[in-house]
Amino acid sequence: MNLPDINPILPGFNPDPSIVRVNDDYYIAVSTFEWYPGVQIYHSTDLVNWTLVHRPLNRADLLDMTGVPDSCGIWAPCLTHNNGKFYLIYTNVKRFDGNFKDSPNYLTTCETIDGEWTRPVYLNSSGFDPSLFHDDDGKKWLLNMVWDYRPDRSFFGGIALQQYCDKTERLIGESKIIFTGTEFGLTEGPHLYKKNGYYYLLTAEGGTGYEHVCTMARSKHIDGPYDVDPQGPIVATVPHLQHKLQRNGHGSLVESKEGEWYLAHLTSRPLDIEQPTSQRSSPMGRETAIESVQYTDDGWFRLATNSSLAQLNPIGLTAKPQRDFSFRDEFTDRFIADQFQWLRSPTPENFVSTTRKPGSLLLTGMHSLGSTFEQALVATRQRHFSFVAQTKIMFESNHFQQTAGLICYYNAHKFHYLYLSYDEKIGLNLDIMSCEGEQSLDLVFPIFEQRIPLLQSSVYLRADVHYETLKFEYSLNGSDWFHIASLDYSLISDEAGKGEGSSFTGAFVGLCAQDLTGQNTVAEFSYFDYKERHQ
Repeated sequence: MNLPDINPILPGFNPDPSIVRVNDDYYIAVSTFEWYPGVQIYHSTDLVNWTLVHRPLNRADLLDMTGVPDSCGIWAPCLTHNNGKFYLIYTNVKRFDGNFKDSPNYLTTCETIDGEWTRPVYLNSSGFDPSLFHDDDGKKWLLNMVWDYRPDRSFFGGIALQQYCDKTERLIGESKIIFTGTEFGLTEGPHLYKKNGYYYLLTAEGGTGYEHVCTMARSKHIDGPYDVDPQGPIVATVPHLQHKLQRNGHGSLVESKEGEWYLAHLTSRPLDIEQPTSQRSSPMGRETAIESVQYTDDGWFRLATNSSLAQLNPIGLTAKPQRDFSFRDEFTDRFIADQFQWLRSPTPENFVSTTRKPGSLLLTGMHSLGSTFEQALVATRQRHFSFVAQTKIMFESNHFQQTAGLICYYNAHKFHYLYLSYDEKIGLNLDIMSCEGEQSLDLVFPIFEQRIPLLQSSVYLRADVHYETLKFEYSLNGSDWFHIASLDYSLISDEAGKGEGSSFTGAFVGLCAQDLTGQNTVAEFSYFDYKERHQ
């Protein structure tokens, strides 16, 4: 089997990387949006192979996203380390549509990456993408983009700087706009670095789509003025090129012990790069890539290739990528496996259990799909263009408002759902519902007229995804499989539905249950199996 390319180093939905080195260890924190627990932190020693080590926002006082809209929640965390302590700054965005963007920013700390993080310190709500810079004089500085909702403005009001006092745990002094961006516009994602007497400001610009870039500016003074690199963005995308890595931008820098520099940045792999950008689809959302960076003689950070084009295999990284995200969970542990996340809630014990019946995952039917409050849905990221996921479910329904099954899910507007339910005429049955990514939340029922009657409450379900095609199948014995329907899987992508720039997560596949009758019907799952096909 051929080894995969180095990039992306974090395949699947893993955007907005913030990278930091502590001695020989590298860590990357990425956005998780409405998925709980918040913030994924990965660890590596070679910058190529990464392991999930912690999701720090794992309790209600640190994060409660109940009611937040799709693609809100945790945006662009910043992970830093100073004087033996990790600092994590994050935003919990409360609103997506409209002029306003309620975006409270918080800070939490911990001496170990996988320990219990401190109660959050509220910082401000002036904008999102906060980061923390530790200057060599001991001062700490908060940066964030400022959201300008006034009708004669562009929303992106520039990058603000304000001092943070670690002792009093509050911002002090005045907030000052230090950078208003370049011609690319939509300036966000600030990170600050210092080298050879210059402060370097790295920002994301152009919107998190096919015009995305990372730009670099520098100043002798922390509060500016900042001059932009005359050679243009440090990393960018050329959408008309049929390059595997698209939508490159929003990144952060790290220096190795040997003095080498690297840029971790978000990227995306569309299914159909030969198509115009308006016709592309990226089911795995925004992923994380890494580039080799050189500090030039004229004092700028630029890609080592002397180009702004992202590389599949950056020069200087020699470790072999060893990645296989296939797994099988038979639910024998007390806790939900690290491969899974759920939506919004800090209290998963209200709807999921692996201890009430060892060897099974029990989901108590909760709100309907699309609810932003209590959904009984646990799922894992898609990491590869081609995979098979399957499960065995036992579900006894006595009402059409009780459903449970296997789902391919992006958000409330975009999903395909193979489920068991009840019908007054045919009894227990198997059906499919989809939300096809339009502006509304209207459902379609692809096999509504051919519901499959079931004479037993236990059945095997399978989702077979190969690029833009999803095949749903079922079995009564786990060996003989019957094809139900082939569906358009490109609908489960960033660009589908409301269009690019309106959806920020990625494709998941998993288990869910709904009960609108109030009877709290329980669905029992015996295992979940996810296998990637390596092309």
